[in-house]
Amino acid sequence: MTTLRSSFLASVICGVVLLCPMLVLGQSFKSFSFKSFTFKNRTVAVDQLGDCGTPQKPQWTSALADPLPSWNDTASKQSIIDFVTKVTKEGSPDFVPVAERIATFDNDGTLWCEMPLPVQLYFAIDRVKALAPMHPEWKEQQPFKGALEDDIKAIFANGERGLLELMMASHAGTTTEEFETLVKDWITTAKHPQFQRPYTELVYQPMLEVLAYLRANGFKTYVVSGGGIEFMRPWMEKAYGIPPEQVIGSSIKTKYEWRDGKPVLVRLPELDFNDDKAGKPVAINKFIGRRPIMAFGNSDGDFEMIEWTTTGKGARFGLIVHHTDGEREYAYDRKAGLARLDKGLDESPKRGWIVVSMKDDWKTVFPTKK
Repeated sequence: MTTLRSSFLASVICGVVLLCPMLVLGQSFKSFSFKSFTFKNRTVAVDQLGDCGTPQKPQWTSALADPLPSWNDTASKQSIIDFVTKVTKEGSPDFVPVAERIATFDNDGTLWCEMPLPVQLYFAIDRVKALAPMHPEWKEQQPFKGALEDDIKAIFANGERGLLELMMASHAGTTTEEFETLVKDWITTAKHPQFQRPYTELVYQPMLEVLAYLRANGFKTYVVSGGGIEFMRPWMEKAYGIPPEQVIGSSIKTKYEWRDGKPVLVRLPELDFNDDKAGKPVAINKFIGRRPIMAFGNSDGDFEMIEWTTTGKGARFGLIVHHTDGEREYAYDRKAGLARLDKGLDESPKRGWIVVSMKDDWKTVFPTKK
């Protein structure tokens, strides 16, 4: 006997469920007319269909429908699923309308690898080297001398002021379109010094799954990062599925002018907005106009964003990625300099924020090599 295909069985079961209410009501089949039909073999994801083909919200009760397969079955994973379930279930006291389902994510250290240096700093160093022939004075001037010699200690010796000077010199002077091209060309060829993979392959697979899971449940996902907004926008849609208009970051000033017979925006060596720490809630309010109900970060630079998100009315969710895996990635927290996680570790238990251990909660860190 030929074994029935699972899709056929699903169709038969669906038909029985349809007829059950008729039997309960004491109605005969003769009261209903049916048009002839044929079964077609179709593959249907477990989460796509509810009662007899009616689209439903996913009910993640089957391993086959696991929305976060790269997560271990820990409390951290379950907390994400539980929160999404309760805010998307109609009739739930915690139900949140689709328009208000906003989730914000830091980028460096939350969505992709930020060690041993933030990726944008590597880009700045390479830009300094490319521009050096036009600036012979940089050979003896810090922090440029440090960049030319790959002396990271010398770059950081000048503190935030030195870093800002390096970023302004390497990121300004071009039009916005020229800068976008520079970023795209660099990001497609540059590789991480340790892993020897393109930086866009060092995104966190578990977090990619969170992004997809939220969007499948009506959330709008935003990046809110201290990184440069025009450095991030050219590649984030391909890497994360987040379009440019949903990317918020630090920015330098631009000026409208005419060049070669056409209007352009020219990037100036002046800081416009620093989207870090307390600047993040300010930027969210300014550019999104809604307080998020979920916020994800990994350092004290994200503290205010998570704090502002989780102190709003109704159901709220805050999560911190704790870098505890020195074998598969890097282990760091309280002494990590720019990426320090100190206050966040102390305050998370008091505030009900989820602290994800990269070592314990993630089955894998990066996507499979292409």
